[in-house]
Amino acid sequence: MIDLAPLAALAVVPVPEPTGQAMAYYRVTTALWAFGLVWAIALPSLILFSGWSARIRDRASRMFTRPVLRLAAYLVLYGLVTFALELPLGYYGEFVVEHDFGLSNQSFSKWLGDALIGFGVGTVITFVIALGVYRMLRRSPERWWLWLGIASVPFVCFMFLVTPIWINPLFNKFGPMKDHALESRILDLAARAGIEGGKVFEVEKSVDTKKISAYVTGFLDTKRIVLWDTLVGRLSEPEVMFVMGHEMGHYVLGHVWKTILALCALIMLALYAAHRLSRGLIARYGARFGFTRLDDIASWPLVNAVAAVVFVVTLPLFNAYVRYHEHEADQFGLEITRNSDAAANAFVKLQSDNLANPRPGLVVHLLRDNHPTLAERIEFANTYRPWEQGKPLEYGGYFRK
Repeated sequence: MIDLAPLAALAVVPVPEPTGQAMAYYRVTTALWAFGLVWAIALPSLILFSGWSARIRDRASRMFTRPVLRLAAYLVLYGLVTFALELPLGYYGEFVVEHDFGLSNQSFSKWLGDALIGFGVGTVITFVIALGVYRMLRRSPERWWLWLGIASVPFVCFMFLVTPIWINPLFNKFGPMKDHALESRILDLAARAGIEGGKVFEVEKSVDTKKISAYVTGFLDTKRIVLWDTLVGRLSEPEVMFVMGHEMGHYVLGHVWKTILALCALIMLALYAAHRLSRGLIARYGARFGFTRLDDIASWPLVNAVAAVVFVVTLPLFNAYVRYHEHEADQFGLEITRNSDAAANAFVKLQSDNLANPRPGLVVHLLRDNHPTLAERIEFANTYRPWEQGKPLEYGGYFRK
């Protein structure tokens, strides 16, 4: 009898060694990421301790007497200050670096236009959040963080609902897949996964980047699977089908709802931290801050700085939680497509096209990555084949025949 084990071993897709360019990109982007964490805390702290926030509040007060308009004016002025200070870093990290490494197709005008759109959308969302914060601070000074934490659940759900329809299309063109035969096969796979009413969109990302990606977003009537046109053009049909199986796994396994609840828990924790720390900070540094009460709109950077600290401290836990979801989705995608080679090769192309490091350092991985390493994903795809071994599928009960 012929021993087929050596032939099976040859079928394993190896994890490619990262190129020198990929490692250089990894080092640069890691440094920018680390600086971004520090900057997220340092920037509002600078505005707070310098007294700029109080001066912005005073300017807004001279412009308007009505509290709502005064808050809106403050947030616009505050936003312009932070936007101006963050613009050079954003330009370098999002435009210069991506072009230097050959990953971007984006023109400067497109980058700047997207940045301005992001500023406008962010200002509106920030106004809604800040309005709730300061109204609740005045009505319930001791429990404001609790009520706002509870209110964050419907608010985050609303954002998940409207973002795919109203916000994402502001930056890129979304439409049906150009390959209708492939779209039909994807919808057939969705039906097999038990997904009803899901929609597949192809987004024109090639105007911005050469990277490849896909994602799941929205829920209820706005749930949709989105493929970048760069991914459709780069991956083979079996590889695209695995990616779609992965994204369908997010739907079926309830990852959207679980992520919403996790985000809301983080929001409540950040608000509680702001509540507990604010009195001591204001008592000690109130003269420098230019305010003596947390319900003063000039305290906005204080709330932001504390929230940033909370999010940085909880990054390892939150990322681990999301990585677990991603691993589940990988497993779901493998089981519904039963094509380990296609999955492994899709990850290899993701590594190559995105200049990814398949084995990042442990500390960076724990703090930065919300996906398993590409080496882990390729190796899992190579070894996870229960359908070939007559073993039951973990998620087989979800599949329709």
